[in-house]
Amino acid sequence: MFPAMADAERTRRGSLVQEIIVIFSTGLYTGYSPIAPGTVGTMLAVALYLALSRLSPVSYGITVLAFLLMACWTAGMAEHILRTRDSQRIVIDEVAGFLVTMTFLPPTTGHMLLGFALFRLFDMVKPFPIRRLEGLKGGYGVVADDVMAGIYANMVVRVCIFLWQG
Repeated sequence: MFPAMADAERTRRGSLVQEIIVIFSTGLYTGYSPIAPGTVGTMLAVALYLALSRLSPVSYGITVLAFLLMACWTAGMAEHILRTRDSQRIVIDEVAGFLVTMTFLPPTTGHMLLGFALFRLFDMVKPFPIRRLEGLKGGYGVVADDVMAGIYANMVVRVCIFLWQG
C-alpha cells in the first residue's frame, strides 16, 4: 500500500473510532439535547436499566461494573475529542449513575421514578463529597461524581422502601 493511502486509511479508521466514542459518550446523542441533556441522558439510562433488570443480581452487578470502567475510558476519550473538560454533551456518566442508583433494587415503576428523581437531585446539588470527586483526572472525574450520586440515591430509595413496608 502506498504511504498516502495508508495515511488516509488510518485517518478514516481514527474518525470512525472517534465517532463511536462520541456516540457512546453522548448517550446515542442524547447529550446534544438543547434542554437538560443530563436528564435526557438519564432517560436513556432508564431504558437500558429495564433491559438489564432481567439479569440475575450477580450478572447485573458485573455488567454495571464493566459499564463503569467503559464509561470512565469513554468519557476521558470524549473530553479529548470534544476538547472540553466534562462537557455537558457527555452523558454516559448519567447513564452509569442511574444504573448504580437502581443496583439490586426491584424494577418497579415507583422505584424507577423515585430513583430517577433522587439521582438527578443528588447529581445537581452535589452534596459532600460528590463535588470533590469531579476533581479526579480524566474520565474518572466525569463519572465518579455520578456514581456517588447514584450510591446516595440508592440508599435513600432503600430507606423509602423500608419505611413504606413498615
